[in-house]
Amino acid sequence: MQQLGEILIADGVLTEHQLMDAIDEQRARGQSLGRTLVERGMVSEAQLVRALAQQVGMEFVELGDYPIDRAVVTMVPESVCRRHTALPVSVSDGVLKVAMSNPANVVALDDIRAIARLEVVPVVATHDDVLAAIDRYCRSDAELEDLQGEIDQEPGDVDLASMGAVIEDDAPIVRFVNLIISQAIQDRASDIHIEPAESHVGIRYRIDGVLHEMQRAPKATQNGMISRIKIVSDIDIAERRKPQDGRLSVTHQGRKVDLRVATLPTVWGEKVVMRILDNATATMALEDLGLSDNNSVLFEQSYAKPYGMILVTGPTGSGKSTTLYATLNQIARPEINVITVEDPVEYRIPGINQVQVNPKAGMTFAAALRSILRADPDVVLVGEIRDGETAQIAIEAALTGHLVLSTLHTNDAPSAITRLTEMDIEPFLVGSAIDCVVAQRLARRLCLQCRQHKEFETASLPDRLRAAVTEPVVTLSVPVGCSHCSQTGYRGRLALHEVMAVGEEIERLAVSRASSAEITRAATKGGMESLLMDGWTKVRDGLTSLEELLRVVK
Repeated sequence: MQQLGEILIADGVLTEHQLMDAIDEQRARGQSLGRTLVERGMVSEAQLVRALAQQVGMEFVELGDYPIDRAVVTMVPESVCRRHTALPVSVSDGVLKVAMSNPANVVALDDIRAIARLEVVPVVATHDDVLAAIDRYCRSDAELEDLQGEIDQEPGDVDLASMGAVIEDDAPIVRFVNLIISQAIQDRASDIHIEPAESHVGIRYRIDGVLHEMQRAPKATQNGMISRIKIVSDIDIAERRKPQDGRLSVTHQGRKVDLRVATLPTVWGEKVVMRILDNATATMALEDLGLSDNNSVLFEQSYAKPYGMILVTGPTGSGKSTTLYATLNQIARPEINVITVEDPVEYRIPGINQVQVNPKAGMTFAAALRSILRADPDVVLVGEIRDGETAQIAIEAALTGHLVLSTLHTNDAPSAITRLTEMDIEPFLVGSAIDCVVAQRLARRLCLQCRQHKEFETASLPDRLRAAVTEPVVTLSVPVGCSHCSQTGYRGRLALHEVMAVGEEIERLAVSRASSAEITRAATKGGMESLLMDGWTKVRDGLTSLEELLRVVK
């Protein structure tokens, strides 16, 4: 029988050097080789299970790719599937194929054989894959199909606008909308698209940046579905000619999730897009941001001070707001007054006073900031510094005993200094007020289920990275693609950081209107780690790929 290590090397998952290191650690710790490899992050659970299945001559399946027969799934009750972590997937010539995380469980095989009255052949899948498939096929799809059947039986178009706002919570249309939302949250979707077409209503989820069609509802449900969403989002159900915005909250598995709702008139009716704002983002701890030890120390020294300005910079969609919320969660406590001014207020945080910008009513960032400074704040968060007036007020607040957090659009941390002076802020005020600047980017995180290790010659690396490598050959992780990551090789994202503490030298350079290049040299000499170097560390740790690093850090 081929050894586990040989299989993993043949599949390109491990190098011989890595295997020998793992074997040494396995012997020292007295545990299995597979467990050692997973705990050290050298292989994913899927890669290990695939190799183990190959070792014993069994078929391994990835249920995300496998053509599961929905009719076959119903042959075994959901309770039995969950009890044994097993799922029927297909039938051929009187043989039922069952995906299991533990194919040696003879009790499970006997139970399924007795219920289905067929010969049973197990195939191997990961524990998480089986559970996800059970959730997907045993519960939600069946419920959605049943509800569609109930809705089909209702006479004519179901239009809640004509029925008024009051409707029974157990009405099929209400349960249908609730289930669409709960399934989207469970599938980690960021957006739900409800799109009217000529003969049906399409429902798509955006998962990891890619849209997937999930359901097609009957055309007769269109008005009822959209009206129901409008009612719970506090949107005018009678207005169908212009775009509208609203908001709703749901509770999913014991946690509150907010959704931002936008409607858009199209030729076939109103399209609805619901952005899922998971409040877990607003309650993130700083430890979850992935700051390196050095960056974490520099940043903590800044937000621990009672006054000064902390800026988070980067392009749109680089996770700046998440970093600010995590910082607020770290410093907010009952004895201090925290006020934010945002556009829009996406995440609602208990114990913090949040102000919504409303330019039509004259509530701009600058006007709101002037007002909240009269409300005795200790900490002020300004969603974004967009103009010189807002920058001036924010800097004056930082110089008069307030801790001010804000964001700015610059390419790197040193550029924030010159950007503010370009807004006609006096250089000596900029140097005195700013305590720390954090620049960040979001890079895609490698999928742990399918990433593979590959050796690169140092000479083949870009010039700007070569100086950071001492060995002639480096082993890095590369994307492959599997069902777990929608064949992209990546799943989720992680942040790359550049933290610049403003000391005497940088303050002097700011006052003398030095260039960004000069400030960068001084900051690097003072211990700042660039975005590129922070990203390179995360590439070496197998968290992202070299290709992805070079894509996000120019």
